[in-house]
Amino acid sequence: MTPTQAPRHKVVVIGSGFGGLFGTKALRRSDVDVTVIAKTTHHLFQPLLYQVATGILSEGEIAPPTREILSGQDNARVILGEVTAIDLESRTVTSKVLGRDTVTSYDSLLVAAGASQSYFGNDHFAEFAPGMKSIDDALELRGRIFGAFEMAELGATRGDDVDHLLTFVVVGAGPTGVEMAGQIAELAHRTLRKDFRAINTRDARIVLIDAAPQVLPPFGAKLGAKTKAELEKLGVEVMLGAMVTDVDERGLEVKFKDGTVERINSVAKIWAAGVQANPLGKTLSEQTGAPLDRAGRIAVNPDLTLPGHPEVFVVGDMIALDNLPGVAQVAIQGAKYAAKEINNRLEGKQPQEPFKYFDKGSMAIISRFRAVAMVGKLRLTGIVAWLMWLGVHLIYLTGFKNRVSALMRWAITFISNDRSERTTTEQQIFARAALARLRGGAADLVSDPGIYDATRAMMEETRRQELEAAAVREAELTDSGARGVPADRVGGA
Repeated sequence: MTPTQAPRHKVVVIGSGFGGLFGTKALRRSDVDVTVIAKTTHHLFQPLLYQVATGILSEGEIAPPTREILSGQDNARVILGEVTAIDLESRTVTSKVLGRDTVTSYDSLLVAAGASQSYFGNDHFAEFAPGMKSIDDALELRGRIFGAFEMAELGATRGDDVDHLLTFVVVGAGPTGVEMAGQIAELAHRTLRKDFRAINTRDARIVLIDAAPQVLPPFGAKLGAKTKAELEKLGVEVMLGAMVTDVDERGLEVKFKDGTVERINSVAKIWAAGVQANPLGKTLSEQTGAPLDRAGRIAVNPDLTLPGHPEVFVVGDMIALDNLPGVAQVAIQGAKYAAKEINNRLEGKQPQEPFKYFDKGSMAIISRFRAVAMVGKLRLTGIVAWLMWLGVHLIYLTGFKNRVSALMRWAITFISNDRSERTTTEQQIFARAALARLRGGAADLVSDPGIYDATRAMMEETRRQELEAAAVREAELTDSGARGVPADRVGGA
């Protein structure tokens, strides 16, 4: 008789971003069962979201299906759902999709839930100035940007003032903000210059705003000054030392350090300033006592585990450790470290040395043939940095077909100024706001399973009663016929 085989070690991975995906793939040869729980069906290459928003790439080229990526990994499965609760004592994770809960147990847990846009306590700004953290965000921004040009053409045809429609404001002068501002300038000055009749797209005003004293603060003063100069050559108006104090449908207010306030009328506004860790960090903090920093990141041990819970690893944008930056490489390296530690424990090996991040450098593209790069002590600008940026991003794109497709799109865009992904719809622009007005979000648009079951039970009971009544009536008819009573007198006067 074959002895009962012990159950395999269960690893749950929360998130399908860089940390979640690389952590899962690092366990492909381990004697474990991996369950990936993610609120989207795709793995998002977030650094290229701005290219989806400005019509260079399609969403599929930077967001391949997670199931497809992991289809060849037999020990991994994927569950769709947003994680709403983690119970460290019972070792379970609860996820929800369209009002339906799923509870998944684990032996080891890898939390790589990432971060969301931060509005610094002014979350109501999001309605009028979307961030750029998801495919939905990028498609909405695409609709807002190209839609602004369309509405400006319509307004100019009627003789209306369209300055507010041709003013584009990007809040945040980090890499995302710089790249976004540069691409909107390219759109207005090159791509769209011959497409309209009533407006001149080259008259568009592009404003980049940041409270910091320089552009790209992490890159140092020299590269920051170089980037600012290149943006201004493109026609971008750079406002530094300026804090956004209010945002509405028609524009925003900016307060400078000297106390003066300026109103900028703009319909198309993009928020690229600040991030905050996933709310799961707070959930973990409440159960472990681990402190959170101002951005909601949780303090972890040097081996990326939670205090008192060596079976729980947290990686990427969610951790507060050694002032690590919120970049993809931190998540990738941390996830690989955690996966190796899980494997070492199962094989009875010694623990690894404390996690140490290897900084591979930072890059930001400004526009066509213009970029800045910081690798160790090396500082690069111009076309050399631009080519380096292209190569690095091409390598980290997931899937051969996506790399080939992206390379072809880049060739077309940067050589001819043409952009293939300019299709927009009203749904892209307004769906997020519409869903936000529903108390339960998208779940309110789907029949509640409890209500459905109750309704079906009522219908079945009604049908049963109708059948019983029909049977009684048929029996009365049969009985009256036997006694010679006219059928039309049965049950009536």
